[in-house]
Amino acid sequence: MSVDDIDRVQEKLTRVRGEIGKRIVGQSDVVERLLVCILCDGNALLESNPGLGKTTLVRTVAEVTDLSFSRIQNTPDLMPSDITGTEIIRESAQGREFVFEKGPVFANLVLADEINRATPKTQAALLEAMQEKQVTAAGETYALPEPFFILATQNPIDQGGTYPLPEAQTDRFLMKILVDYPSLDEEFEIVDRYTGGQSAPAVEQVLSREELRAAQHYVREMPIADDIRNRTVQLVRSTRHADSIEYGASPRASMGLVLAAKARAFVSGRSHVSWEDVVAMAPPVLRHRILLDFRAEREGTTPDDAVHQLLDEV
Repeated sequence: MSVDDIDRVQEKLTRVRGEIGKRIVGQSDVVERLLVCILCDGNALLESNPGLGKTTLVRTVAEVTDLSFSRIQNTPDLMPSDITGTEIIRESAQGREFVFEKGPVFANLVLADEINRATPKTQAALLEAMQEKQVTAAGETYALPEPFFILATQNPIDQGGTYPLPEAQTDRFLMKILVDYPSLDEEFEIVDRYTGGQSAPAVEQVLSREELRAAQHYVREMPIADDIRNRTVQLVRSTRHADSIEYGASPRASMGLVLAAKARAFVSGRSHVSWEDVVAMAPPVLRHRILLDFRAEREGTTPDDAVHQLLDEV
């Protein structure tokens, strides 16, 4: 990409946030992290209580960025074939033939609602899609469309009938994004905007798939100073020796944190990474990759507390 192309895409990303703001009130940090995750070609786990607009947010991101959208409502009786697709018998002029009918996972942006309600067998099918960008059905392998992202949600309350995600699967989410309640003024605006008789505000497609792919390529090529890269790796390595952490983050977290810092710099309109980018991205990239020591949990320490403490020490 030329300098002019980079400036144009960065300007469009600013417009993307503006278009999302037509439907989503507040949640600027959540929107930023979601865009960062997409620029990194990564998957995100969104955790919040019900009714905070996660589905509306993801659907709006798909519309603004010209990505095909699909939603999967996970339940305990959902089968892997319900997600990946299945072979069906189809009548034709030549007779009957088996045809693969693609499932909802064949979309650019897949919202997997309440992923922890799916059984481990179904979660494993999503795991292959997340990591390999392909699915296997009836002995055949099918490539998923590019770009491909899974944005999964889980509910921190009402955990009856849920299946905790295995560590191997949570580690494949680039970020765990926490969606909080809106402020009082934001809630006033939400009520006024959606109870006045008007339909949901229309949004304009701003970014094409080709521009998004080009932006992803540039993010990976963005330079990062050696001292910032070294501090970032040291931060991740320190999670493996901290007294408050029983299990630390893997090298995949080091790669993810460096890439997320680059993408945040790009979203912010810069062509270089600052330490502030690393500080901002460390909690969402690391919070689901560390397991606290039982004494730290007993004292009320959260994963974010542990990450911030390590940031102060690096």
